[in-house]
Amino acid sequence: MDRDLGVNPAIHELDEDPNGQEMEKALQRLGCNPSVPTVFIEGKLVNSTNTITSLHLGGCLVPMLEEAGALWL
Repeated sequence: MDRDLGVNPAIHELDEDPNGQEMEKALQRLGCNPSVPTVFIEGKLVNSTNTITSLHLGGCLVPMLEEAGALWL
């Protein structure tokens, strides 16, 4: 997500996390293929960065972020 929108994302580097392999397997079980990068908003799976881009271009991303209370601007 773009910090220009006023969002401060939490980023988890699976290759640096001791539980990274387990998290990647869990993402695959959720249907994320490829499993990374995967985006969650308010704990809900949104899917890949391609989905985020589509939501943003369609004007749906900012309202989702507002509803989640994720915008600080």
